[in-house]
Amino acid sequence: MTVTAQGPLPERPYDVAIVGAGVVGCAIARALARHPGLRVALVDAQDDVGQGTSKANTAILHTGFDAVPGSLEARLVREGARMLAAYAAESGIPVEPVGALLVAWDADQLARLPRLAEKAERNDYRDTRLLGPGELYAREPHLGPGALGALHVPGESVVCPWTTTLAYATQAVRHGVDLHLGCGVERAGRRDGEHLLATTRGTLRARFLVNAAGLHADALDRQLGHQDFTVTPRRGQLIVFDKLARPLVRHILLPVPTALGKGVLVAPTVYSNVLLGPTAEDLDDKRATGSTAEGLSALREQGRRILPELLDEEVTAVYAGLRAATGHEDYRIAAHPENAYITVGGIRSTGLTASLAIAAHVMELLADAGLGPGPARDLEPVRMPNLGEAFPRPYQRADLIAADPEYGTLVCHCERVSRGEIRDALASTIPPRGLDGLRRRTRARAGRCQGFHCGAAVRALFEEATGTNGVGNGAGGEATR
Repeated sequence: MTVTAQGPLPERPYDVAIVGAGVVGCAIARALARHPGLRVALVDAQDDVGQGTSKANTAILHTGFDAVPGSLEARLVREGARMLAAYAAESGIPVEPVGALLVAWDADQLARLPRLAEKAERNDYRDTRLLGPGELYAREPHLGPGALGALHVPGESVVCPWTTTLAYATQAVRHGVDLHLGCGVERAGRRDGEHLLATTRGTLRARFLVNAAGLHADALDRQLGHQDFTVTPRRGQLIVFDKLARPLVRHILLPVPTALGKGVLVAPTVYSNVLLGPTAEDLDDKRATGSTAEGLSALREQGRRILPELLDEEVTAVYAGLRAATGHEDYRIAAHPENAYITVGGIRSTGLTASLAIAAHVMELLADAGLGPGPARDLEPVRMPNLGEAFPRPYQRADLIAADPEYGTLVCHCERVSRGEIRDALASTIPPRGLDGLRRRTRARAGRCQGFHCGAAVRALFEEATGTNGVGNGAGGEATR
């Protein structure tokens, strides 16, 4: 198993290099790992997997009911939803099938609900149902006054995005993929049948290249001679409310979408928080993950209409993240066989759901481009630590604590994170390289006190295990859509 974060890169060329270790890049690496004859590298500029848009996700496992019928996205979301649901069950990734309600607040929105139901049918999703105000308020008694009806989409779920990305990467690394972190691609070119990537850690060579670079996919695409799309960073600010707010909402509450996007939602999380957001602000700066007073104020105004009592609850955190908007209504996935190159761009909010299907599609494109992956094998399953509140956590399992008392020793009391969980994360296949990476693996420091009480103890455990000061994995961009 090879995971590096510093030092020179191997001189020997790879068969395939994947740029971008987000949820899609990690899914592609996992798919390639099924072919033991291939030498594969997964590279990312950050010091952890899932450090970009993939950690900035509202964590909804979509049905694809509202995708553009006939689009590549519609097909891959539909297939990916089934694949990820099965994978999550196998791997211990928490999923809660809470369902969604598209709430109509005026006559125009109400008139559009039947058309959305018809659109869902064209996307092979036939379980939607129109609700009148009586049934809507019976389902969501804390909903704000004045709602006229809703479209019920029972198949929508919430999922843990951090664990999903890490599970893919862990499986890939355990089956021979080299993961090189802190490895930003500065220039890309092709010479004598090989891709040459000039990175912050030296040159990496590969026969085939997959561009899954997210916000920076367009820049890499242009360096390789293509002008297929331009990424506009779209900032989504989001407010996370305390667990005491969780009884206020039973479903994912969605607005009726407009041409500008899916709008502001209220949704539970698998961690038992409640999310409000996101905003949708097109920017020029691909690093602008800061929150703004104006954005948060606008969210609170919309939240007051959707779920008035939510505004009386404590705020646990505020996050902002960027997603890769391209001005197109579909993914920008393209094969360039003459260059042995695949672009995987414009993967929007549905990328988490579609990730495994995107990976399967990319494998087909690579084979058509002449990769010749060789025989496939089944991968050994991974079992990820449970971060979801709907399933037994380690501190609740007497059998686990009897075998190892460390699982009964709480370090982070807000999130009920044990010393055993922190120890396991620090010794895992892809260990965290900073305290925020540890938080995404355990939830330590993610609760209402944001590490005020447990921060020193968590940092001490991190420093003892790594011999470092716990910096890295900078905060920001934990949730957007």
